[in-house]
Amino acid sequence: MALQDSALHVVKLPDVGEGVAEAEIVEWHVQVGDDVVEDQILAAVMTDKATVEIPSPFKGRVREVGPAIGAKLAVGGKLVVIEGDGAAPAGESVRAEIVPTEANPAITDRNAAAPSPQTSTPMSQRTTALPAASTSRPPGRAQGSKFEAQPAAPPRPFGEKPLASPAVRARARSLGVDLRLVRGGGPANRISHQDLENFLGGKTAVLDRAGAARREGFEEIKLTGLRRRIAERMADSRRRIAHFSYIEEVDLTALEQLRSQLNKRHADARGKLTLLPFLVRALVLAVRDFPQMNAHYDDTRDIVVRHFAVHVGVATQTDGGLTVPVLAHAEALDIWQSAREIKRLAAAARERTATRQELSGSTMTITSLGELGGLATTPVINAPEVAIIGVNRLAVRPIWDGSRFVPRKVMNLSSSFDHRVIDGHESARFIRRLKELLEEPATLFIEA
Repeated sequence: MALQDSALHVVKLPDVGEGVAEAEIVEWHVQVGDDVVEDQILAAVMTDKATVEIPSPFKGRVREVGPAIGAKLAVGGKLVVIEGDGAAPAGESVRAEIVPTEANPAITDRNAAAPSPQTSTPMSQRTTALPAASTSRPPGRAQGSKFEAQPAAPPRPFGEKPLASPAVRARARSLGVDLRLVRGGGPANRISHQDLENFLGGKTAVLDRAGAARREGFEEIKLTGLRRRIAERMADSRRRIAHFSYIEEVDLTALEQLRSQLNKRHADARGKLTLLPFLVRALVLAVRDFPQMNAHYDDTRDIVVRHFAVHVGVATQTDGGLTVPVLAHAEALDIWQSAREIKRLAAAARERTATRQELSGSTMTITSLGELGGLATTPVINAPEVAIIGVNRLAVRPIWDGSRFVPRKVMNLSSSFDHRVIDGHESARFIRRLKELLEEPATLFIEA
């Protein structure tokens, strides 16, 4: 692209959120030499479980990009250098420092040191819930593998399954070979028996007789983006909070009967009910008697902030990791409204469309492993909250009713509390109140 009267436009990392001093680079959409137009996405950065896509304010050619994926960049730090027309676009709401070409020759080394951060001006942003996975990253070969001398498999979009016939797949399984590491010579990198032979270097006869192939080496996977943010927050929570866990058995037979009846009568018109909306309703009623549970603890000021609104975080597993969309003002929602909003928020989190507001502000969190459930868990508190409620697997168990064993639908609630501000006795009383509400589901519909 021919450029006249060109200049270098330095695009700085904008202020991506109140109180945010730095952000992590989680994805590059451009590289050195690419031609870009206005509003084309340059990179995605992550801060506090949300990814912000940074658009280009200029048209031109990329001459330099900032740090590698996983690195952190301070607000005001140099993100991208674009060579383009010296004049900023008419009506442009985004301003970046324009450095004359004569004083600053083009830089093409993506690892070159960035200048000292200066005050940045506002930049337009697009926000999504999770970092998008790069589609250009090939599956890695294990370091130290015995097959390192063989040609590497051609780049394949990350997460894509290798193409092979059932016979080739069966053969690979019997030999202990991971087909993701095999070069495919057919259309669309399809793997044949000959490709498998080539990968093993003619050792298949020995392997067939001896059984599965030995697997050696290892691979290192750097934690970046949401996965690193989760690791940091969980470690910080365990390090700073004195966790105390309490597990109680709850008989949900009556509630399950009610839920089944309500779904039969109203599912088509109002939506299907799961257990979570009932648990949310029980929390709303229980914190009226135990307001200290619906709180944040600011340990830098030694202040407990009790919230009147009940904003329930619902831990949701996504392809990128665990996120916590927030059911805002649960105290103002009925059972069906809660159910619809929980479903919408979970879908937004998984589709990476949840907004920053939908991913922050919770006052108490519910976490569930779904069908996996387990008998008991020890959930980690979502700081600065002081309590988290864990839902375990619902199962039919024999319960003694005083004269005989009867089958009942029973579930364990595994909850953790901040022992710095909540005692074990009041934790047990709070969970006992939840148990009463859930075991007598009619009380969930009676306002105190």
